[in-house]
Amino acid sequence: MSKKIFINLPVADLKKSMDFYSAIGFTNNPQFTDNTAACMVLTEEIFVMLLTHDKFKMFTSKEIADTKKTASVINSLSVDSNQEVNQFVEKAIAAGGKEPNEPKDYGFMLQRSVEDPDGNLWEVVYMDLSKFPKQ
Repeated sequence: MSKKIFINLPVADLKKSMDFYSAIGFTNNPQFTDNTAACMVLTEEIFVMLLTHDKFKMFTSKEIADTKKTASVINSLSVDSNQEVNQFVEKAIAAGGKEPNEPKDYGFMLQRSVEDPDGNLWEVVYMDLSKFPKQ
């Protein structure tokens, strides 16, 4: 059985966050969705759990970070082409996200950043290791 990753994100507005993640290619799994949480699926192995602040607090005694002001994690996602990097970020911006940094082209890798409506950070990258500099 393959391992799966579940990224749990606290969100201020569950519907707005669901709309954002739907717009960038995630689908909702209604089996694990209610008025306090939504399971958003990208692949068979990658899931983002959007949790209202009250729901998120059930899993930790720590204060929820204000991700519009502070960074606690950067989620990185690899895609299959430079075009897919650009399309992902363009969809995210059109859906209410922000691009906090300029794109970075390392020759072998294109990297772009995006923030969701709550300020959660994502890096979207495409790597062509055949172009990686030889040492």
